[in-house]
Amino acid sequence: MSATAHGAAPYYFVPQPSHWPMVGSIALLAFGLGMAGTINGVPFAPYVLAFGFAVLFYMMYGWFATVARESESGQYNERVDVSFRWSMGWFIFSEVMFFSAFFGALFYARVITMPWLGDLDHKMVLWPGFTAAWPNLGPAGVIEAFQTIGPWPIPTINTALLLTSGVTLTIAHHALKDNHRGALKFWMLVTVLLGAIFLALQAFEYAHAYSDLNLKLTSGIFGSTFFMLTGFHGFHVCVGAIMLTVVLFRILNGHFTSENHFAFEAAAWYWHFVDVVWLGLYVVVYWL
Repeated sequence: MSATAHGAAPYYFVPQPSHWPMVGSIALLAFGLGMAGTINGVPFAPYVLAFGFAVLFYMMYGWFATVARESESGQYNERVDVSFRWSMGWFIFSEVMFFSAFFGALFYARVITMPWLGDLDHKMVLWPGFTAAWPNLGPAGVIEAFQTIGPWPIPTINTALLLTSGVTLTIAHHALKDNHRGALKFWMLVTVLLGAIFLALQAFEYAHAYSDLNLKLTSGIFGSTFFMLTGFHGFHVCVGAIMLTVVLFRILNGHFTSENHFAFEAAAWYWHFVDVVWLGLYVVVYWL
């Protein structure tokens, strides 16, 4: 049924029952179990985690393809577009709350808990030699010594990459609205490449942290908050890069018009959100 069905009567597209939410639930269950098992050294957990990733990417591909077919067949109208915009807005708000919890954990540990432990009168009995310094090695002998990662060079380079990708994505958006398809394709490709380079550099940074700095997820509260914040941000960059790649392939297939391109806008909103979160990480985690 097209968006113009029933003449001028109000119309709202109602999709057929879909199996993709169930597929996504299975993927997230396997991902959660695999992640928890991998961290705790369960033998088969990495395979469960890999299965979760595979199913998740399958779900994303299938669901994106379904929505793209519905959009290109003319089944969406202005009312559906408004619904999509509200949905994406609330989704990004949930992501804001997600990262706020992790930033809050870092703030609580660093600004509240550490000074409080330093003011305890009986600290010499419970924790001999304790000093309220950040980062902290935890109880003596429990956490191996490690080095932190400063803002230079990789974090600063990655900051420049993400900020530049936000600019190239905005240029691509203006090219789409002006119907300049060649410029649109070029700047979208540049944006995706910048995101891929960011991920490659972050992977290199993690390898350097584990092998050369002895900074690991088990390195006390500093290690856990560092890898939780930067790691989940990296995961969001990966998801955003996949979204932008899907949009790029749709552009290459002739999808979107200057008036109708919310899928592009949704991916752009998400990418700009990822940029803003990284700026907070860059200042709080690497500089302070």
